[in-house]
Amino acid sequence: MARPRARLAAVELPRADLETRVTDDHHDSLRIWLRLLACTHLIEARVRQNLQGQFGTTLPRFDLMAQLERAPAGLKMTELSRRMMVTGGNITGITDLLEKEGLVVRDADPDDRRAYRVKLTKEGSRAFGRMAAEHERWIVGLFEGLSAREKQTLGELLARLKRHVASNSSLQRS
Repeated sequence: MARPRARLAAVELPRADLETRVTDDHHDSLRIWLRLLACTHLIEARVRQNLQGQFGTTLPRFDLMAQLERAPAGLKMTELSRRMMVTGGNITGITDLLEKEGLVVRDADPDDRRAYRVKLTKEGSRAFGRMAAEHERWIVGLFEGLSAREKQTLGELLARLKRHVASNSSLQRS
């Protein structure tokens, strides 16, 4: 006689992420680094999802507009590429689309006839302002699980780590 199959309750398992690679044998520093990466990826994924869902845009477009918002005189394409740490081809493609939508404009660079400066248009500034306000709200919401003191401590510790890593030339390869 066959026994009835037990029904398993639907249990949502945590998704695998970078941190799941760690075992008890790994150094604490490796654990922390992977936890930082996992948190970064989770936050970035949520921001990407929200930008697409609410504004129909992408994180690279938002990032390019953020760089331009900080530089009212505009930026050369090479400077945008350097700041965003992506290829010039990527910057050109994003700029082309934003220009077609009337959010940025290319102006001839007065100091270099071969170059252009990319600037936000008035509409681009307004659109970015709306996105930036929502972006800040999302980030604040994602960090609500930490108290003000915990956020301050985390910020201080990460700043100290950043200074150490940036100044520690023994870790740099030639």
